[in-house]
Amino acid sequence: MAPERHLLVVDDDARLRELLRRFLTGEGFRVTTAVDAAEARAKLESFAFDLLVVDVMMPGENGYDLTRSLRQSSRIPILLLTAMAEPQNRIAGLERGADDYMTKPFEPRELVLRIRNILQRVPRDEPERTPEIRFGPFVLDLRRRELRKATSPVHLTETELALLLALAATPGRAMTREALLLAAELKGTVRRVDVQMTRLRRKIETDPRFPRHLQTVRGTGYVLAPD
Repeated sequence: MAPERHLLVVDDDARLRELLRRFLTGEGFRVTTAVDAAEARAKLESFAFDLLVVDVMMPGENGYDLTRSLRQSSRIPILLLTAMAEPQNRIAGLERGADDYMTKPFEPRELVLRIRNILQRVPRDEPERTPEIRFGPFVLDLRRRELRKATSPVHLTETELALLLALAATPGRAMTREALLLAAELKGTVRRVDVQMTRLRRKIETDPRFPRHLQTVRGTGYVLAPD
């Protein structure tokens, strides 16, 4: 079986970002999300993605500028999304190096077909930069989506694994409880994140009362502190 193709969806619209994550995951892709260009750059440092889906109109660095900047050092495929349907906007995106361009609103099935068409044209020759993240005696295998202590697997629930993978997407950078709630697809309040994090710490930390790796960031959320 061919490994999942890893997509990065960059959009400041939380609702659309989550809808795309769920739909594309259901279509067999591995999906990571970012709220803006800055977060996208941080995740590009930790993973090598197969394709980026980037919204054009974002606060700060917009999708055009991000595409042009990435093209200076990378040929990673980029599909731009925008509400601007004028020909000059589409041309502007393609001139900056985008591989394709779709206007909102769009049909999700068409988006999947365009993504697959791009991936068929682009050889998969770049391995992931960081297939593993190490912290203490643990190794988090990002490809296999499993945690090991030395050579022994550590049993995690689906929720615990989702929280750990979300934190591993930006090691050393705090994630809010709200973001983790979405990443783990938890229903309810952010208090559920605290409960699940307590359980996860019991499996990872030598002393869960004084966590070394799954640290609390006061007023924000949590951060994974790798070695």
